[in-house]
Amino acid sequence: MAGMSDAPPPSPPRSPASQSRNPLHGVTLERMVTELADHYGWEGLGQRIPVRCFTHDPSVGSSLKFLRRTPWAREKTESLYLFMQRENRRAQRP
Repeated sequence: MAGMSDAPPPSPPRSPASQSRNPLHGVTLERMVTELADHYGWEGLGQRIPVRCFTHDPSVGSSLKFLRRTPWAREKTESLYLFMQRENRRAQRP
C-alpha cells in the first residue's frame, strides 16, 4: 500500500491526571541538583553517584551540562532526588 509506513502511531499526550501523579512533574533538573548538593554536599553527592561532574570541581552548571547529555546519570540523579524527598517526608512525621 502506497503511503503506509511501518512506524507506530504517535503516543497520545499525557493527561494532566497522569502528570499530577509524577513526583518529578514541574521539578527542574537544576532544582534537583541544587537541592541534592545542599542536602548531601558535593562530596556526599559524589559518593552516592560517582560521576566526575559531582566529584571533580563540581558546580551546578557543569552538572546540568553532563546530566542533560547522559541519560543513565540523569536517571540516577532523579532516583536519588526522589529518595531524598521520601526520607525528608519520613523525618517530618510525628
